Amino acid sequence: MNPAPDTPSRPTDLRALVAIDLGAESCRVSLLRWLSGAPSITLVHRFSNAPLAFDGEREGELHWDMTRILAELHTGLRHCAELATEGVRSIAVDGWAVDYVRLGNDGVALDEPFCYRDTRTLAAEESAHQRIPAARMRELTGVQLSRINTAYQLFAERPNLGTRPWLNLPEYVLHRVGAAPVAEITNASHSQLLALDGAWCKEIFDALGLNLDHAPRLVPAGTDIGRLQGPLASLPAFQDTRLIAPCCHDTASAIAGIADSGQNWAYISSGTWSLVGTLLDAPCNTLEAREANFTNLAAAGGRTCFHKNVNGLWLLKQCMDAWAAQGASFTVPELIAAAESIPDPGCTFDVDDSELLLPGDMPGRINAQLSRRGLPTLDPSAAHAPALASLIFRSLAARYAEVLALIERLSGKRFTHLHIVGGGSQNQILNRLTEQATGLPIKGTCAESSTLGNFAVQLAALEPDPHDDPTTFAHHVSQWAALLHTPSR
Repeated sequence: MNPAPDTPSRPTDLRALVAIDLGAESCRVSLLRWLSGAPSITLVHRFSNAPLAFDGEREGELHWDMTRILAELHTGLRHCAELATEGVRSIAVDGWAVDYVRLGNDGVALDEPFCYRDTRTLAAEESAHQRIPAARMRELTGVQLSRINTAYQLFAERPNLGTRPWLNLPEYVLHRVGAAPVAEITNASHSQLLALDGAWCKEIFDALGLNLDHAPRLVPAGTDIGRLQGPLASLPAFQDTRLIAPCCHDTASAIAGIADSGQNWAYISSGTWSLVGTLLDAPCNTLEAREANFTNLAAAGGRTCFHKNVNGLWLLKQCMDAWAAQGASFTVPELIAAAESIPDPGCTFDVDDSELLLPGDMPGRINAQLSRRGLPTLDPSAAHAPALASLIFRSLAARYAEVLALIERLSGKRFTHLHIVGGGSQNQILNRLTEQATGLPIKGTCAESSTLGNFAVQLAALEPDPHDDPTTFAHHVSQWAALLHTPSR
């Protein structure tokens, strides 16, 4: 796909751009340069990430090592400065949603931020719904209920918040290098604190005893929020480098990286979870959508990511852990190749069964469901791993087809094709089974779509008057994404 005639094939300013992707398992710093006039993206620095388990008086608490994350990001940015001798025009950060830091008077985090898996929200969710019913929160926000959402996290920590403002993690990273403290709207929409009209929901803040004055100022994706400051700004490449709030929520960034300006397509963000959905011009928060627990999350250009969480390749990873405990180690590519020769068993299992959301003995959990339903079970041993892998892929594809059919009914759309993003997009057997189950051809896959979306939003944001019209902005994001998908990359 080539850029539309009204969109330049390259920017007039050929300085480099930097995209930072924060992941719960790994973080990346990538550099976009214009070599011989064509875009070239390089992964400059990658480092692992995992929550820390505190001990002592705070035993059991799970936190992120933000001190280490910031140090690693600074290393990546310095490497970018060394490579981009032409200079760096802008930097943007996306990452996982819901987690936040509390700010001290100096704008620095008071403590290492909690991880969304911390169990303090188990009791907090129940207590919160004694103040405001779950159905009411769902009605006000259009967002699926989940104890990990920022609303429940802040409520759990409410006695310790005092008068402290807070920032979600991608926006905090930008703040630490000079940006104004803001809440980018795609990230804010995942908090369960944003009303459907795009403003902070006073009713929820009041019900939970949270101070609305402490919430960051909301800005749309693609907002210029300042100039790089601090020690990095002394490097020659970082002279007059702008800081951009992209789609700070990594899923919204991944969807922004899809190069399709049409209307009748759906997406699957495939990884540990599968997010199955489509882009809408406005939220869909009907009773049926709420009862089916669909979510409405903000997207670039004022649009809405309307999707449902489906269990994903975590099922396979849990099985691999069980087989590893038996002394058999597999790689995902090995299992995919072996599963190719397994015949269709003629049945599937419910991947969203609540029992399959729990860790441990996944082969046994899958067999238990099959047995309850009167279906033949599989040998759970590592010797028969390909058969179980094949059944997982077939079951995921069948569930995708069910969810997409429901989305068509709820949205009134009739899909003509699919895009698949995320690490799971490289699973060719799952892709083929998905095409067969849904009847929809897959027109594009991209394992690093969040990086492309981050860059596409930056490029659209750096155009003159980028937010004059949200529809035009969304169109330009799509066209820049198309350019970045060209073979020259």
